[in-house]
Amino acid sequence: MPITVLIGAQWGDEGKGRVVDWLARDARIVARYNGGDNAGHSITIGPRVIKLHLIPSGIFYPNAICLLAGGMVINPRNLIHEMDEVRAAGYEVSPRRIKISESAHLVLPTHIALDAALETARGGDALGTTKRGIGVAYSTKMLRTNLRAGDLRDAERFSDLLQRQITQANRQLVHEFHAAPLNADALSAEYFEYARQLAPYLANTAVLVHAALRAQQHIVAEGAQGVLLDIDLGTYPYVTSSSTGVAGALSGLSVGPKTITRVIGVLKAFNTRVGSGPFPTELNDETGARLRGTGANPWDEFGSTTGRPRRTGWLDLVALRYAVRSNGIDELVLTKLDILSGFESLKVCVGYRWRDAELTEFPTDAAILAQCEPIYETLTGWQADVTAARKRSELPAAARAYIEYIEQRTGVPFSLISVGPEREQIITA
Repeated sequence: MPITVLIGAQWGDEGKGRVVDWLARDARIVARYNGGDNAGHSITIGPRVIKLHLIPSGIFYPNAICLLAGGMVINPRNLIHEMDEVRAAGYEVSPRRIKISESAHLVLPTHIALDAALETARGGDALGTTKRGIGVAYSTKMLRTNLRAGDLRDAERFSDLLQRQITQANRQLVHEFHAAPLNADALSAEYFEYARQLAPYLANTAVLVHAALRAQQHIVAEGAQGVLLDIDLGTYPYVTSSSTGVAGALSGLSVGPKTITRVIGVLKAFNTRVGSGPFPTELNDETGARLRGTGANPWDEFGSTTGRPRRTGWLDLVALRYAVRSNGIDELVLTKLDILSGFESLKVCVGYRWRDAELTEFPTDAAILAQCEPIYETLTGWQADVTAARKRSELPAAARAYIEYIEQRTGVPFSLISVGPEREQIITA
């Protein structure tokens, strides 16, 4: 049972956090392998909704080691803030429970300032980033000029290195973007404290992972965002800056492909997207608003990181099959089936119409995808509330037919079906 990789099979926000929470019950290590705090996982525990942006979702189980892997980019300020929130909720946050890879890169105040400046400079061509510095951090990683988590071990040295980074970034902010400079002295003093607090959490996480593999202990690797936002597989340039799929898990955890024994793809019963980029099944009408919700509930379709309303649309099977094929997904998890209760009929995209052609494969060119019109098949909806169901047999016939239709069209079975936001609102058989 060594490594289970959990990935988003759409454009992110599929509900991966609560699925990791479910899988973490028997895991020794729960590892977040990519991205930064531009992603968020919401976990509902009783009356409390806890939003995680950096800490893996296994933190709520006392036997799980939560690992922030080398493929991540970590904002020290926000990580400490998140640790404080989880601690205040009554969960242990200690170096025994949380391990930060020495190889993970850091999101610095310079990255955040430059991200905002770059997005503003793009004007109408803005990518819709969260302006949290994620893309700029990955850029400096590739330029080999960034600071890594291992640099936090020596707070004095880290403070000096950061001051140099700020001095360099200020030249660009002032002269290229005509933006206000950062206060190097104040920030280097602030981040000196962050380094001092985070140093005890640093570890050579590859050693921990391989020790767990030798002991045949279960490892759950959770990805951030979704396959369609992958830097290589997604709708470039409207993507995130990391590998969101199985490839990201391999490099992030420093393991080979044979260690992965199970790949789970999570999808919503419909599609959503945040930010710019093509979205063939998008609904800009009352149906789309109904799928989104009003925002009154924490599980409505508003970003857990930004609070931005998500774009909504019918389920896209062309994109889903692409996600399945490109990551070798073995099983699927369906979330938010309960949101579809009350619809007379449901549409599912089974192909695209582009110019004079019909496409059944997902285009890798975002410009082509933006011109595609969805080809729909219509299925019968259902009226009954499904939130109390714990077996497939307890679902309305039309809901079972919807689930089976997706399984047949993808060739992959569902292992879990979520029928509500609570921890226990999951169908397992």
